[in-house]
Amino acid sequence: MSAFSRAGHFLSGSAALVLGLWLTSQIHAAEPVDVELVLAVDVSLSMSPGELEIQRHGYAAALTHDNVLQAIAEGAYGKVAVTYVEWAGATTQLVVVPWTVIASRADAERVAAQLSAHPPASARRTSISGALEFGSDLFAESGFLGTKRVIDISGDGPNNQGAPVDIARDAVVKQGIIINGLPLMTRGGGFGGAYDVNNLDRYYSDCVIGGPGAFMIPVNDWTQFPEAIRRKLVLELAGPASPQWASEEAAHPPVVLAQDRPTDCQVGEKMWRDRSWMFDAR
Repeated sequence: MSAFSRAGHFLSGSAALVLGLWLTSQIHAAEPVDVELVLAVDVSLSMSPGELEIQRHGYAAALTHDNVLQAIAEGAYGKVAVTYVEWAGATTQLVVVPWTVIASRADAERVAAQLSAHPPASARRTSISGALEFGSDLFAESGFLGTKRVIDISGDGPNNQGAPVDIARDAVVKQGIIINGLPLMTRGGGFGGAYDVNNLDRYYSDCVIGGPGAFMIPVNDWTQFPEAIRRKLVLELAGPASPQWASEEAAHPPVVLAQDRPTDCQVGEKMWRDRSWMFDAR
């Protein structure tokens, strides 16, 4: 039963009609865009200050790249809505760039300027599930009506706080939201990689991403980050039927993960429980 149907069950006929008209007006008032995109970026303590800056600069450069702008322009509406969120623990999410339309280079450059306005700050723990739940809530207040809704989540470790990540993923996907991933398999960082997992790409593939056409692009070295972000945005914004998608896939064949054993989606929580020292690197 829909939210309107449930509400109407408890309202009089006239009240239900008023509510229905209000909901319809809200939908019609929403600005149509090709994609509503939440860029959810990990800023846990495992990231060094330099790596946090690389992330910000990488997204700014990608959003203003010619290929990304072309992908946006070729959409049915020629515009997308984007918000940029930095996250760490279960209750640590910061909206750095609120919902903004990108329909031109000038729009993209304004978003890039916002990313450069203030330095990023890191925080404790890693809650991918918290970031997904927060990201899904943002769509309700976007003021846009996208033909596709996507959460683009990047991170350098497994979930170790909040709800189990696969349960959170499934709940988000049931809302019609696609989750794409950018696992950062870069090692090192702020505290020497105490909570690194060897198969973070497989973890993201099995436990984090979801929805029709969902994909992930692993980053093995920070030098790959700007190109990975650019490619990921083109694939998300252009869509599988576009010439740009075909061009990207031809230039960068998809990663095929080894089929060894099922991924433990609780690996991050187990590593946290079994830690031998109390100071938390993530």
